[in-house]
Amino acid sequence: MSDIDISSMSEKDLKNKVNDLRTQIGHFDRELKGIYRELKLHHTNSDDLKKERDKLNAQVRELVGKARDAKSRRDEINAKISSLKASRNEVNEKSRMFSDNISEFKTKRDELNKMSKGSVETLSKAYAADLELFLNADIPLKHEIDLFGRLLDLKERLGAAFDANAMHEKLMETYAESKGVFESREDFGSEIGKLAEESQKYHLEMIELYNQADELRKAADTAHSQISEKYAVTAPIREKIDPLKQKIAALREELDVYLSKLNDIQVEKDDKKQEEHLVVAKEKLEKSGRLSLEDLKVLMEKGDLKF
Repeated sequence: MSDIDISSMSEKDLKNKVNDLRTQIGHFDRELKGIYRELKLHHTNSDDLKKERDKLNAQVRELVGKARDAKSRRDEINAKISSLKASRNEVNEKSRMFSDNISEFKTKRDELNKMSKGSVETLSKAYAADLELFLNADIPLKHEIDLFGRLLDLKERLGAAFDANAMHEKLMETYAESKGVFESREDFGSEIGKLAEESQKYHLEMIELYNQADELRKAADTAHSQISEKYAVTAPIREKIDPLKQKIAALREELDVYLSKLNDIQVEKDDKKQEEHLVVAKEKLEKSGRLSLEDLKVLMEKGDLKF
């Protein structure tokens, strides 16, 4: 390994280098393991390889069949979800219409109540009393004119009160009609949520089964390749082992250098932190004498407090 100047490297660069070296080591290590597996295959009897290949292919077919079943279940559930979503959209549209109607009825009712300034019962009594007085009482002309104007106003207000009551009845009817719609909207959401969870379960199961099948298929293909090659010459393969080992050893040696430097940096950090803690602990000791266990520990370790 060539000399490595790491004195000017930052901690971040050191960590990046460590990660890069570990990645390289992992790559070469996997490559080395692959070679050993390949060598083992070359030494395996051809009949054993055929049995292994056939067994793997049978497992692949079984896993693919299960994956297709899971996919079919998932698709069936997704179709149900799509249907429910379409129904829910219809319900949401109805809910919106009900909400708009309810809001409109409330607004109209409140406007009519402002115009009436009283209930039908109260206004009816007042109107009847004034009407009786207007028709049968002997009153001055000015009073009669004023009374007639009040009767007209009461009549208009009474009409608004009747209209407000009618609008309130419509509002209550709309509330009653909309109750089931609003509740069904929640039911749709709950049902869709449950089905979505079930669909996701089958989807993940399908993916896992296909992944397993792919891994086994790769192994089966490798076995088939080995059968076709039969007893391939192993010398070229073995020649790769020592260079890979040397690469891995050199990389590990280089890695130790960077790890050692990172460890020194961490030690420096810890020492600095302890020094800062020591300053704080001394100040506490001088000012109040109230110290935590950690404060006592750092003072005793540094020899600034003895018993």
